[in-house]
Amino acid sequence: MVKHQPLQVYEKQVFVSFVTGIYGCRWKRYQRSQDDSSGWECAWFIILCSSFLLLLFWAYFWLVAQNDFNDFNWLVYNRSGEWRDETIPIVTCTTVGFSYITFLMILALFHVSLGQQLNLYWVHKIGVLATLLTTISGVVSVDDVWGDEWDILLVSLQSTAPFLHIGALVTVTAISWLIAGYVVRRERSNIQVMVLLIYVIILLAVCLAPLTFTCPCIMDRNSLKQRPEIIGRRGAPMLAPENTMVSFNRALQHGASSLEADVTISVDGVPFLMRDHTLRRTTDVSKVFPSRQYEDASFFNWTEMRSLNAGQWFLETDPYWTVRTLTAKDRTRIGNQTVCSLVEMLRLAARANSSALLNIRKPPPEHPRFRSWFMDTLWAVQKAGISQKRVTWTPDTDRGRVRGLKQTASEKLSVEEMRQRGITSLTLHYSKASHRDIQEYLANNVSVTVYPVNEPWLYSVLWCSGVPSVSSDAPQVLRKVPYPIWLMSQNAYNFIWIASDLVSLAIVIGIFCFQKWKLSGMQNYNPEQIMLSAVTRRSSREVNIMKEKLIFSELNNGLSSTEELSLYPENGYARYSHGGLSR
Repeated sequence: MVKHQPLQVYEKQVFVSFVTGIYGCRWKRYQRSQDDSSGWECAWFIILCSSFLLLLFWAYFWLVAQNDFNDFNWLVYNRSGEWRDETIPIVTCTTVGFSYITFLMILALFHVSLGQQLNLYWVHKIGVLATLLTTISGVVSVDDVWGDEWDILLVSLQSTAPFLHIGALVTVTAISWLIAGYVVRRERSNIQVMVLLIYVIILLAVCLAPLTFTCPCIMDRNSLKQRPEIIGRRGAPMLAPENTMVSFNRALQHGASSLEADVTISVDGVPFLMRDHTLRRTTDVSKVFPSRQYEDASFFNWTEMRSLNAGQWFLETDPYWTVRTLTAKDRTRIGNQTVCSLVEMLRLAARANSSALLNIRKPPPEHPRFRSWFMDTLWAVQKAGISQKRVTWTPDTDRGRVRGLKQTASEKLSVEEMRQRGITSLTLHYSKASHRDIQEYLANNVSVTVYPVNEPWLYSVLWCSGVPSVSSDAPQVLRKVPYPIWLMSQNAYNFIWIASDLVSLAIVIGIFCFQKWKLSGMQNYNPEQIMLSAVTRRSSREVNIMKEKLIFSELNNGLSSTEELSLYPENGYARYSHGGLSR
C-alpha cells in the first residue's frame, strides 16, 4: 500500500508555493514538478519574453516622447476634429501592461532559477497575448499617424545611452546565473552550445556598445558654451492659451528672451496670431458664428475676429492640467482674452527688449490679400515700432523685397547652398539637427534655432552641442535647468566604461565556475550516502530532490501493494520499509 499524503506535505516551501501559485495557479506541492518544461510552455515563455521586450521599447518611446505630447495631440485633433489629451489613456495602458508583464517575467525567471516547470496559467496566457497584440497595434498606429516621431529614439540615446549601457550590463550579468545553470549540466546538447554562444555574443556586444555612442555631454567642462536662449513658442501655452497676450507675458516672466508666433492674414489685411486653419479649437466661433466654424480663419475680417473669445477654451478643456494652479485673478484674465494681433505681440516684445520669430502662413490663392500679404506684414512691423533687426520670419521667400528684416530657413541646407542664398539663420526640428551638423553650422557662423524643446534632457543635449537658442512650449520648465543634467569628461567616462565591463566579465566567469563546482559536488553523492547522512545533518534542497527521485524510482520499478512509505511527523524524518532500509 502506498501512502501519497506524506509526499504532499514533505517539505514546506512558502516562496516556491507563492511563485508557482501566482504564475501557474499551482499552490500544492504535488502539482509542481522538477522535470523540464514542455515545448508548449517554452513557447509561451518566449512569447512572454517578446512581450516584455516590446513593452520595454514601447514604454521608453513614450517616456522620451513627452517632449512632443503637445504636437501629438494637435496632430490627432487635425485628424479627428476633437481636442482631447490622447496621451493619458496611452500612457496609462502602457504603465499597467508593462507592470503586469514585468511581474510575470520576474516570476518566470524565478521558476527557471528554482528548477520548477514553467506552466503559465491560462488566464495569464490570455493577458499576455492581449497585451502583446495591443502593443503591436499601438506601434502600427503610431507609425501611421506619427511616423516621424521614431527619430526621437535616436536623439534620446545621445543623453541616455551611457545609463542604458550600465543597465544592460547589469541585466546580462544577472542572467548569467540562469545561463550557467543550464549550460553546465551533465548532459551535453547542441542547444546548450548555441545558448552559450548567443549569450557570449550578446555580452561582448553590450561591453563594446560605447564605441558606437555619440554623446555631446561627454566633453570637457571648459568647452561648454553659453546657456541656449529660450524662445517662447506661442508664448507659454502650458500656462495660458497659446498665441494670446497673457501667454506671451507668461513666457517673458519665465525667462524667455524671444517670442515665437504663428501669423495669419485676415480678409481685410490685418495680421493676427492663429496656429490652426480654423477657429474651432481656440475660440468660441461655434457659438458666435456657428455656420462658419469650419471656414478658414483667414476669411474672417478683423472686426469679426475681435468679437471672439480666445481664452475660455483653455479653462474648460485644461489641455495641460495646469488650470488648478491659476489664481482667481489669472482665470478671469484668461477668460477675457481675445484673438491677438501681430502688432500687439510685437509691441510687447519691443517693451520687453526681446526679439520675435514669426511663422507666417500665406493666404490661399482665392484670398483677397494673396498678393499683398508681404506688405501687410511689413506694415504691422513698422506700426509696432520694433527694430526690424530683431524680427525674424519664415518662410524664406521674397528676399529681394526684405529691407532690414532677418529671414530664417526651416529646411536643412548645406553650407554651400546657404552661402549662395545668403542665409545666416536656420530653424530646424531637433530630429534634423545632428551634433555634427550643428558643429558645422556654428563653425560657418550660421545661427541655429532648434524646436520643439520641452524636456530638460533634450535641452541639456543641445546645450552641450552648442546650440545658441531653442524654441519651447515650456519655458517655465527649461528655466529650472541652470546646468546640463549630466556632464562628464571623456577620460572619466572611459574609466567607468572599462571598469564596469571588467567587473561584469569577472562576475560572469565567477558564476560559471561556481555553478560548475556546485554540480560536481552534487555528482559525488549517491542515494545511500544521502539517506545515511540525513540523520546527522539537515537536508539541503538538492538532497531532498534526490531523495524524492529515489522514492519515485522505486515506486516505478514495481512496488507491491505490501510495500509501505510513511512519515513520522514527530521526529521530522521519513521511514521507508522495503528490504530493511530505514532512517
